[in-house]
Amino acid sequence: MSEITVAQEAFGKLIKSEYERIERMKADQEVTDFSKLERIVVGVLPGDGIGPLIMEQALRVLRKLLASEIESGRVELRGIEGMTIENRAARMESLPADVFEKIKACHVLIKGPMVTPRAGDPWPNLVSANSLLRRGLELFAAVRPIRIPDRGIDWTFFRENIEGEYIWGNKGIQVNEDLAVDFKVQTRQGSERIARAAFDYARKNGKKNVTVVTKANIVKLADGNFIKAVRKVGEEYPEIEIQERLVDAMCAKMLDPEFNKGIEVIVLPNLYGDIVTDVAAEHQGGLGTASSSNIGNRYALFEAIHGTAPYLMSHGRGAYADPCSLIRAAGMLMAHIGYGDRKAILDQALDICTVTERRKVVTTDVDGASSAEFTDYLLEVIDRIR
Repeated sequence: MSEITVAQEAFGKLIKSEYERIERMKADQEVTDFSKLERIVVGVLPGDGIGPLIMEQALRVLRKLLASEIESGRVELRGIEGMTIENRAARMESLPADVFEKIKACHVLIKGPMVTPRAGDPWPNLVSANSLLRRGLELFAAVRPIRIPDRGIDWTFFRENIEGEYIWGNKGIQVNEDLAVDFKVQTRQGSERIARAAFDYARKNGKKNVTVVTKANIVKLADGNFIKAVRKVGEEYPEIEIQERLVDAMCAKMLDPEFNKGIEVIVLPNLYGDIVTDVAAEHQGGLGTASSSNIGNRYALFEAIHGTAPYLMSHGRGAYADPCSLIRAAGMLMAHIGYGDRKAILDQALDICTVTERRKVVTTDVDGASSAEFTDYLLEVIDRIR
C-alpha cells in the first residue's frame, strides 16, 4: 500500500469521526439551570507546579464569599485527586477514566494549571489534559475578560474552544520522513454556537460591538466560513455592530486607539484565541492577572490562563506566584452559578489591591508579598467593602 493511500485512509477516518461529532453537537441541548439545583457541586482540580499553591488562595476567597452557602450545603467544594502529572504519567493516561467520572459528577470545576508534556520534558508525550477536559465536557466557549482601565479597554474574548488546529492536534499524518500534515477543523455548528454565545453576552451586557478575528485573507475556507457563521448569527442581533480584524494586526496593534476603536466583545477561532488572549493578558499586567472560563451547555470549568511556572518551583519561589488569575477565575465561577453579587465584591477588592492602593503587590522576580500574604490583604479589603 502506497504512502499516499495510507494517508488517505487515515484522513478518511478523521472525517468520519467529525460527522459523528457534528451529530452530538446537534443533540447537545441540555442546559444546566443552577437556580433549580438543591446543591451545586464545585469540583476542585489543584493542578501541577504552582497550581496547588495558588488554588489554596483561591479556595480561601471562595470560602469567604460563599461562607453561608457552603455552611448550608447549597454549595459543596469537592476535591478531586488523580490529575497530577505524576499520576497521569504513571498510568499513561492524560485523563484517567475513573477520575473523569468523578469530574462529571460535579456541576462546575475550578482548575489549576496542568503540565502538558513537550519534547525534552521528563514526562511521556501525553495529549493535553486541558484539551481532553474541554472536549469531554463539551466546553465550547473559552471566555476571557481583559481590562486595562487607563487605556479605556474593557474587552471580553470568546475563543472557540474545541475545533480549529487543536481538535486533531495529536492526529496529524506523518506521510513519510519528508512530509507531515496537521489539520484545521471548522464546522458550521461549532462556529455558530460560539458566535451565539458572544452575541448573547453582548446583548445581556449592553455591548454594541462584536469583532471577529481571523486570518481569512489566507485561510479562506475554515476562517472564511467562521466569519460567515458569525455574520449569520449576527442577523438575529441587529442592534450589534460586527467588525472584522486580522489576527496578526490584532496582536500588533491592539493598544492602538484608532485600531481598537469600538471593540467590546471579540470572537475568535481556537488557535488565534489562544495567542491573542495571552498577548492581551500581558498588556493587562501579565498572564498571572488573567483568568478564563470554559463554558458548555451542561458543565463549566474555570481556570488560570498561565502555566505551571516550573522556573518558580525550581528556584523555590512557588509561594510567591501571583494568585490573581485563579482568584479571578473563582469570581467568574461564582457569577456563573448565580452569585454575581459576590463577583462584584471580589472585582472591586482586586481593583483596590492591584491598582488603587497597591499596598502589597505579588511579584515573582523581586522581593514582595507571598501568595498567602496578598490573599490576606485581599480578604481584609473584602471585609472592608462588605
